Amino acid sequence: MLRTLLRSSGVLLKTSRRGAPGWRAWAAQRRWASSLPLNTVVLFVPQQEAWVVERMGRFNRILEPGLNFLIPVLDRIRYVQSLKEMVIDVPEQSAVSLDNVTLQIDGVLYLRILDPFKASYGVEEPEYAVTQLAQTTMRSELGKLTLDKVFRERESLNSNIVQSINQAADEWGIRCLRYEIKDIHVPPRVKESMQTQVEAERRKRATVLESEGRREAAINVAEGQKQAQILASQGLKAEQINIADGEAQAIFARAEAKAKAIQLLSDALTEENGNAAASLSVAEQYVSAFSNLAKESNTVLLPSNSGDVTGMVTQAMTIYSSLAKQSPSGSKVATSETEEKEEEEEEEEKSDEAPPPSGSAR
Repeated sequence: MLRTLLRSSGVLLKTSRRGAPGWRAWAAQRRWASSLPLNTVVLFVPQQEAWVVERMGRFNRILEPGLNFLIPVLDRIRYVQSLKEMVIDVPEQSAVSLDNVTLQIDGVLYLRILDPFKASYGVEEPEYAVTQLAQTTMRSELGKLTLDKVFRERESLNSNIVQSINQAADEWGIRCLRYEIKDIHVPPRVKESMQTQVEAERRKRATVLESEGRREAAINVAEGQKQAQILASQGLKAEQINIADGEAQAIFARAEAKAKAIQLLSDALTEENGNAAASLSVAEQYVSAFSNLAKESNTVLLPSNSGDVTGMVTQAMTIYSSLAKQSPSGSKVATSETEEKEEEEEEEEKSDEAPPPSGSAR
């Protein structure tokens, strides 16, 4: 009969616990600690466990790992707390972001019991309490952020949740070490819009990069053309300078050669038979000039005695002799040049007054 009563009481106890709110969450998040041991006077406490002992219903002490002794009947082991780091899976829940997007989010909570007394007498079912606190804190923190910031500031979101949990769980003797978000599920339409936004952003980046590439190419081409033009102008400048230097040197060389020729001619004329040599030179130049009259132009004006080479040579030698007599030593150069010009002008006036010879124009 006693066994039947105990069985019925156990069934009623299980039914009441199953009907209580939060039982399933507590069952999912319960700690796999050691079952409550019996008082056998001599007890051996395992490492990383704390046994809370009550004496006559009141808290007495916490047994440390190793050998411990208890008083029979009076002492009773009421709680067994594990001091290891525990991992609690936070169930998936819905939360609304700042821009009114409904998210399905879950996470993993890592915690450790620091004070076995507070964990035993500060709160009932500490794991379940911390889990509910993590869920409410998560919803509160997500409501402060927009959808884009939820993905970008995931690390800061985790740290804020841990800080909020620690502020409340300090009275429970529990320390939250870290909180990690596992999955974030968004509605299908929002996911499609996010993918479209990502594709548009990638196309924008590709367009910008392409335009920057074209700009850099155009700048490089312009810089190359600029450098080419500068080098070409410098080369043309150097070429013109070299040409000018060459022409100047050529003119100077021709002037020196002409001066030497004149000096040699003057020396030759002062020698014996110099006049005959001058006459021969004048005759050669006359014949050469007469032979080239009709090569450059179709219209040619000839003097009446153009066929008389002897007369022309004699006239030229007469002019030379008169000039030589006026300035035998090369003095009075300015006066001789003036007289020569006057004689040339008189000869031109005479040639203008004389009638043009018949058959002289071609």
